[in-house]
Amino acid sequence: MKRNLSRVGVVLAIMLAAIASAAANDHARDTLVLTSTNSSTGNEAVVFKLNPGTSSLTEVNALPTGGNGGAAGNAGAVQFAGLFGAVVNYGSNNFTRLVRYGNSIQLAGNVALAANCTKPVSVALQYGHAFVLGANCAESHAWPQGFVDGVVKLSDDSGAQIVSGQTWAAATLASGSVLHLPLSGDGALAGSSTSVTLPEDANNTPLGAAFWGDLLAVNPAHSPDSLALIDKAGDVFPILGPQPAYPGNAPCWLAKGPGNIWYSGNSPGQAVSIFFTDAQGGVFYKSVALPGVPTDLAVSPDSKWLAVIYTANDGSGGRVAVFSIDSFGDLTLAATSNPVGAASFNGVAISQ
Repeated sequence: MKRNLSRVGVVLAIMLAAIASAAANDHARDTLVLTSTNSSTGNEAVVFKLNPGTSSLTEVNALPTGGNGGAAGNAGAVQFAGLFGAVVNYGSNNFTRLVRYGNSIQLAGNVALAANCTKPVSVALQYGHAFVLGANCAESHAWPQGFVDGVVKLSDDSGAQIVSGQTWAAATLASGSVLHLPLSGDGALAGSSTSVTLPEDANNTPLGAAFWGDLLAVNPAHSPDSLALIDKAGDVFPILGPQPAYPGNAPCWLAKGPGNIWYSGNSPGQAVSIFFTDAQGGVFYKSVALPGVPTDLAVSPDSKWLAVIYTANDGSGGRVAVFSIDSFGDLTLAATSNPVGAASFNGVAISQ
């Protein structure tokens, strides 16, 4: 009890300090891009500052999380919402809480997974909860306090990403499933998962996922229909992706853009693929080339920027590219990071 009260007190102090700092610096907040090195011998959260006037992306710092990485084939390893962010530590069975003070990001302690839950690959922050997907569990934590308030056991260890909508959450499994995860009245995970039945032309290797309100979109990356919409009733609306399909193209990882736009990291196509949808269908628009293999991507809170992590073709390792988003949803390259010594990055988020 004393330890729990002490932890709550520390988190409360962090929250109050962050709120005060945000209020004092709200007029001059930088756009910061975060990713992780995912090193199995010491994970780090890397913070970059976007400098729109000089079209540059400069490294601010690298923060040792105190845990180990090692995840692969996943998205959502780094998230940020409001004043707080999170980074998963796959090899240490925990995730690291981040907090923004003015124009800096700092560490705010590690949060352990629920008992007997292991290998976190993805985290989502929504409505006062942190949702975490691991090898054998999907779980929710009160956020930013960190204590576990919901666990759903899984029998499949191929988890790729977890996301949350308004009334339900979802997880993608690379083995071929999308799981519907029910939420309780206060927004925590509750009950057990149910598998969404996917059509044959959109059921191969679902990876990326994102919500638009309560409408879920996923990337069945190795299917001809490489984007599929799923409503809360479980109805599925597949959308043809860029052609030729896998292995030439495979939109794998997903971010919700402004309006009815979706951006997907197309790994074999070495591009960002853009889709337009309504609630029951849509169309592939075009792909924007990258000089390497993209994985995760994120849209800024103000919907003006898209950040994409990719492994460069020139052998320099992990890079971050930031694109500006115009009023039509088209992308223009704004800045690219320099190498920082990481072979690749895992997860990306934008804080403003």
